[in-house]
Amino acid sequence: MSEQNNQVMESEKKKEKAVMNGADIIVDYLVKEEVPYVFGLCGHGNVGLLDGLHKASDKIKTISVRHETAAGFMADAYYRISHKPVATITSCGPGSANLPIALAGAFMDSSAFLAITGNVPTTQFNRSPFQETGKYFQADFPSVVRPYVKKSFQPTRTEMVPLAVRQAFKEMTTGKPGPVHLDVPLDVFVEQAEVETADPQGFRRNIYQRFGADETTIDRVIQLISAAKQPLIAAGNGALLSEASQEILELVEFLQIPIHTTPQGKGTIDEYHKLSLGATGRNGSYAANEAGKNCDLLIAFGSSFDDRATSAWLDGYTYNISTTKIVHIDIDPQEIGRNYPVELGIIGDAKTVAKQILTKAKEVFAMRKPNFDPWLNRIAAWKKIWQDHETDAFQQPGSPVHPARLVGEVRKVLPKNGILGVDVGVHHNWVVQYWNSTGPQKLLQSWGFASMGFATCGILGAKLAAPDSPCVAIVGDGSFMMHPHILATAKEYNIPVVWVVWNNFAYGSIRDLQLGYFGGRELATSFVERNSGEFYNPDFVALANSFGVAATKVDQPEQIGEAVKHALELNQPYLIEVLVDRDIKPPGTGTWVLPPFKHPEPNFRP
Repeated sequence: MSEQNNQVMESEKKKEKAVMNGADIIVDYLVKEEVPYVFGLCGHGNVGLLDGLHKASDKIKTISVRHETAAGFMADAYYRISHKPVATITSCGPGSANLPIALAGAFMDSSAFLAITGNVPTTQFNRSPFQETGKYFQADFPSVVRPYVKKSFQPTRTEMVPLAVRQAFKEMTTGKPGPVHLDVPLDVFVEQAEVETADPQGFRRNIYQRFGADETTIDRVIQLISAAKQPLIAAGNGALLSEASQEILELVEFLQIPIHTTPQGKGTIDEYHKLSLGATGRNGSYAANEAGKNCDLLIAFGSSFDDRATSAWLDGYTYNISTTKIVHIDIDPQEIGRNYPVELGIIGDAKTVAKQILTKAKEVFAMRKPNFDPWLNRIAAWKKIWQDHETDAFQQPGSPVHPARLVGEVRKVLPKNGILGVDVGVHHNWVVQYWNSTGPQKLLQSWGFASMGFATCGILGAKLAAPDSPCVAIVGDGSFMMHPHILATAKEYNIPVVWVVWNNFAYGSIRDLQLGYFGGRELATSFVERNSGEFYNPDFVALANSFGVAATKVDQPEQIGEAVKHALELNQPYLIEVLVDRDIKPPGTGTWVLPPFKHPEPNFRP
């Protein structure tokens, strides 16, 4: 048989029709996309989909959570670690209304998952049935999530489902990743139709996205490097999403150009590397901010230059834009020139462009590379100042535990292949500043939307994405109490993660703002028993034990490392409560602005 006939037969095979209901169409496509998990919670709006998942339970595993937001956090974290999307399922009304927080976190940080929401039957549209969303437009749940997804689909007939689900996957994973919403009425899950089954290969997997710059543009980059005296590379979340770490590392090492990252770009290269300076911003490292202020050329891969990464765009704290030429590389043209003017903007894939620059650099500088030794000597001096400070901070004694000491103790015992999750709160600032990430996808954090509870729940998604990696989450007492139910999910499915609860009896970062901006006045930010005036939190150990999760309480710094090691060796869900000094503030090596207040000056003085 000729090759042409084979191609015709293969094409016809792909167009074969089958009688299927909407649920089976969706599940069949998830299986074809090799989606291993669906995270979600049952409801009357999605019982049809649950039945479809039951029939395919040998091919795709459904994990039931105790709160819909947790499903979204887990799916978001799964993508951040594996760069492969999974799906969530929620019901109509309040069930899906719990999902926008997780969708927003994924959307703001360019993470992807398919959010499948159930809706009321189409035959009941506009009759205000139980849990229909929308008084002025029928079954209008898509309007609830529209600001937080790349696109929302609402097929109202079974025949519409194949197109919607395959387009949803393409939308999620092409260009800048992001969550996509698929809203399905109950009858569409259940009713059958003769449909063409879709094949992801031609519609999504064969799309090539690794586009780079033209030769003239790369030549211009090399010219700028040749003219520079104090060049610096910056890596953001886009570098991690592009999986550009190896190419950027080779570029850094070949040209001997130092690198700093945005907080969200931590781990682009091993932060123990001699040319790695850590993260930028108010709670960045001293070396990272000093290098940013003094560089004359900044080559940025996948950075949005947001306010917390740049000291709120104020010259002289993280960057001096008036004296620095910027080469900005990003797959999203909206990011280039959004916050800073550029000498050269390149719309392209970070991995591809880094490789292009490296290849051209090896050609141009084959005989003689630029000499940046005077610049590297200054870099080394700044690094030593920060390393000496870290050494001192990591030895701080006493109870409650010094915040930096807690980070240092966990840092010492988490294996190199381990994943650290960090929730949102003042503890996040300490982790950004003092945690050295050993490589990409080793630090799990929410940045743009910054939802409390993200790592509390998301660490389960990280563990499922990387089952051979030890997974520890440092979570605040405030953030953990928003989602303590996640203990039940970890126990129910035997997902061996460790939570280190940072107990400072406060929403600490907001308490610090109150104390700093309002003359020391404080309200509703400390956890205090009103009658006695004593600090109050639940007994976290007893709470964990009530879920069947082993736990311990630590109030001495030398106990932390042993507790974490013990928890990891048990290989089961485990909680460690640590009493942390609430009155020690993170050192500021940069600044941040909360208008109309005046920005604080850095308080780190070498």
